[in-house]
Amino acid sequence: MISNPNPRYRTTENVVAGAPRVRLDAWVAEIAALTQPDRVVWCDGSDAERERLTAEMVAEGKLIALDPVKRPNSYLARTSDDDVARVESRTFICSIDEADAGPTNNWRAPSVMKQELTDLFRGSMRGRTMYVVPFAMGPDGSELTRLGVEVTDSPYVVLSMAIMTRVGARVLREIEAGTPWVATLHSVGYPLVDADGQTRDDVEWPSNEMKYIAQFPDSREIWSFGSGYGGNALLAKKCFALRIASVMARDEGWLAEHMLLIRLNSPKGRSYHVAAAFPSACGKTNLAMLKPTLPGWSVETIGDDIAWMKKGSDGRLHAINPEAGFFGVAPGTGPTSNPTAIDTVASDTIFTNVALTDDGDVWWEGLTDEPPAHLIDWRGDDWVAGSETPAAHPNSRFTVSLDNCPQLAADAHESVPIDAILFGGRRATNLPLVAQARDWTHGVFLGATISSEQTAAAEGTVGELRRDPFAMLPFCGYDMADHWSHWLDVGRELGRRAPAIFQVNWFRKGDDGGFLWPGFGENSRVLDWIIRRVEKEVAFVESPAGRLPRPGDLDLDGIDVSDDALEQLFHIDADAWLDELGLTEEFFDTFGERVHPDLRGVLRSLRYELQREARIHAARTLVESAGGSLAARESDEAAA
Repeated sequence: MISNPNPRYRTTENVVAGAPRVRLDAWVAEIAALTQPDRVVWCDGSDAERERLTAEMVAEGKLIALDPVKRPNSYLARTSDDDVARVESRTFICSIDEADAGPTNNWRAPSVMKQELTDLFRGSMRGRTMYVVPFAMGPDGSELTRLGVEVTDSPYVVLSMAIMTRVGARVLREIEAGTPWVATLHSVGYPLVDADGQTRDDVEWPSNEMKYIAQFPDSREIWSFGSGYGGNALLAKKCFALRIASVMARDEGWLAEHMLLIRLNSPKGRSYHVAAAFPSACGKTNLAMLKPTLPGWSVETIGDDIAWMKKGSDGRLHAINPEAGFFGVAPGTGPTSNPTAIDTVASDTIFTNVALTDDGDVWWEGLTDEPPAHLIDWRGDDWVAGSETPAAHPNSRFTVSLDNCPQLAADAHESVPIDAILFGGRRATNLPLVAQARDWTHGVFLGATISSEQTAAAEGTVGELRRDPFAMLPFCGYDMADHWSHWLDVGRELGRRAPAIFQVNWFRKGDDGGFLWPGFGENSRVLDWIIRRVEKEVAFVESPAGRLPRPGDLDLDGIDVSDDALEQLFHIDADAWLDELGLTEEFFDTFGERVHPDLRGVLRSLRYELQREARIHAARTLVESAGGSLAARESDEAAA
């Protein structure tokens, strides 16, 4: 560990004393004075640090060591019942100008929020250790890599940050050299000593009923209080890598996006790079770790969640994965849906809120076809097969290094040129299996209109569209409509070198309610067509949805997709699309005049095209009906 040079706090060594880090040292001292920890420790991300913290947490009952043979060097954490997921209602964008936050973010004036949080943080770390975690988002040497420092009182956060980011003395050296950094402050809000000096025992998962996750985009700061869970506490992830970074990207001319990154290797020996944005429960991690069923194709994983992209010296859009690990959802991840993920978490993994087996391993719904007869559930209670409650929390997670992934690209820690961008939602109706955008502006329109249909009454009205433009609705640090305009600006800058844009939908259903497309590894057949379109090896059919595959151009050899299912997968119902356009217009109207005129123009053009299609269909139906009546009358007369 690297110790704090401030002599007010107990430290073990003084490696960086005298280093020119005036702002950093002053900030750490200020936070320590506010939160009043027993000691301050500067973290280095080393194996020795990890082993020491892990041993301490196991001894305190905050981590459970899993069987070292079945799951080597892996541990289970259990949260409190009220700290299991991101808390969007308590997440704020504290821009100086309220209009910059836009209508889809919660806004609070920076001065008001800072005062409220200062009162909450005062004394919040009494009786605890305050850890200072210097971290880098992005690989060594990349011009897109950005630095941050997280102050936290959670050793779980320290261990997780060492997996998800690049922690260590190198970051401090860069800060000393003058590289800017983002200040991030976190506390679980559970002090062990009160203002009067009275002590209380710690708990397995300390947290606070009052929770705030506040981003200050203008000053590049993040303050998070009360939660110890994932994205609320690992402040490098959604808070920095998307909410703050999206503002940095807007100001500096690049893109910070909620996108996976993969390399596709074709049977011809060529490689292509794809970025893809999908909302939750739309198969994002499955695509990031895809095992193609189409012969000759392979996928190499680069990232499963976040991509930072910028125009390179060659004029193309280049991307990095700023993260160093996976923070994946466990339920639904199994040998069929994602065998690569199962291999990835075979060792060196922190599991959170999954079930514990009697032989010291982990289990969650979807890991096996049949559950074990007995488990200890995510709350620590006995669970038996057939129980009404799930054994693992639906949002249970695994945290594991990228390097654990067996199909990780050899250069996953470098930048790659992007050939295609995919947008997708979970749509049972309307959207075809795949469509190519006509141009960049149309592609931005597709990204701006990503949505998924509600599938159960518990989630809302069945069939109602849940909007998630660019899969960024909870994560964009500024007005979403301005985000779309920024994408248009980037496209103009890229010009003819811009990647092709596509929309995909693996989830369309037939009249019987069943899925029309097999999905999973068979999605490689769609990727095959996408790459052939990138190479302009095949033509297309023009439609209101965009450019569709011609009959016979999708490689369906070896899978059972009927002609009727294929027709339904690409059917465009003009009336249904017109209804949806009305909803899209209402959605655009929530952003007012900030919606770029070019996107309004795409909507108008699409409405005109669909109205024309609807008129042609109505006329054709009328003619067919009239022809049928005439034929019936002639038949009756002949019979008479």
